[in-house]
Amino acid sequence: MLVVDGAVDVPAVARGGVFAIGNFDGVHRGHQVLLGRAIEVANDLGAPSGVMIFEPHPQVFFAPDAPHFRLTPRPEKLRLLGRSGLDVTVVMAFDAGLANLTAEEFIQQILVDGLGARHIVVGYDFHFGKKRGGSPETLMEAGKRLGFGVTVVKPQSDGDMVFSSSQIRKNLAAGHVAGAANLLGRWWRFSGPVIGGAKRGTGLGFPTANIALTNGIDLAHGIYAVRVLTDDGASHDAAAYLGTRPTFDNGAPVLEVFLLDFDGDLYGREISVQFIDFIRVDEAFESGEALAKQMAKDVAEARKILVAAGKVPAI
Repeated sequence: MLVVDGAVDVPAVARGGVFAIGNFDGVHRGHQVLLGRAIEVANDLGAPSGVMIFEPHPQVFFAPDAPHFRLTPRPEKLRLLGRSGLDVTVVMAFDAGLANLTAEEFIQQILVDGLGARHIVVGYDFHFGKKRGGSPETLMEAGKRLGFGVTVVKPQSDGDMVFSSSQIRKNLAAGHVAGAANLLGRWWRFSGPVIGGAKRGTGLGFPTANIALTNGIDLAHGIYAVRVLTDDGASHDAAAYLGTRPTFDNGAPVLEVFLLDFDGDLYGREISVQFIDFIRVDEAFESGEALAKQMAKDVAEARKILVAAGKVPAI
């Protein structure tokens, strides 16, 4: 998949395509329908299939000091988009210049002049341009005048719940990782390099791989059954702790992962943690010894959950 930054001097192979447009945070099952439609139309037209995303997320631009829970940071989003079969991803820098373009200016300068788009695919609730002045109806009217087609995708659901990034965030904030996985179409994962920690887990008999949390992560504090994907392609069953360590210091939230039946050094290596199920809420214990006893129970529960879950694709 070709990744293009911006809509100026776009390579010829990326012009004249069919583009799905949106933030696509999570690349969830609803997003996957949009991407699939873009690919279908592109195949019918004999044109490149593509997607346009915005970095940073517009909410980060408009409220930089407010925490924002990104389901898929740029590298993860590009990885998932690349798996979808698209030919090109256009990454638009969401800055003051882009934010101040009116809907008509966005259409003319970005979609027509920049990309030479033949067809646009958007969701039913897509809004764009200064003060969110543009809508799917705006695009359809402009398409008739300027010569590009428009497909508007209706809300997608599994019958009970509409697939949406906001609902996925709500599920994760409640520790309902299985519900989030249903909306995503895969297990939610968090990735990062393994960093040094306070070695408390080692002292309690459970050495952990620690990952620094990024701003805005709003996953319920507690113990989880997880799978860890390492940079060599291996998958390891594990138990994870996310919380403030109330037994010790009630400090900043940390993510600590204990890999089952693993003997190796992960320091400095990139790992991804897939969250499979929630085991219990975070709590303070009267001593390290009491915590260690509970941790042994947590690990046994994680092992049972992961055996029952079976091996699943590391999407």
